[in-house]
Amino acid sequence: MTPDTAPLDERHCLHLLAGAPVGRVVYTVGALPAVLPTRYRLDDDGSVVLQATAGSEFLRAVAGALVAFQADEIDTADGSGWSVTILGTAETTGQGAATRAPAALPAGQVTIRIHPEWVTGHLLPAALAAHG
Repeated sequence: MTPDTAPLDERHCLHLLAGAPVGRVVYTVGALPAVLPTRYRLDDDGSVVLQATAGSEFLRAVAGALVAFQADEIDTADGSGWSVTILGTAETTGQGAATRAPAALPAGQVTIRIHPEWVTGHLLPAALAAHG
């Protein structure tokens, strides 16, 4: 059974994303879905910024593609929490493209920036206690 969820506005979604350390990029490989957990940060303009290895299969799959990015925080004790999803095109750049980019990227790394074209999120209520 799925609990009712409360929708979040875009501003609240971005605020929650800014505090989460790990999310998931959802993309396609050969028309099949793929999901990659990754560290990221949220830039000042709301873009999700992450790094990838130059020439990697992941980078080839997402460069210029419409992708989803999802992060959440769920309390394991009661199931409450939140989940946010962003849809946007993944743009790849070299060093220094992000507003708050580090002085230099590690060798062989590129920046991937997902500009939010659509943002949605939900609060998850605590699960009801199981009846015994």
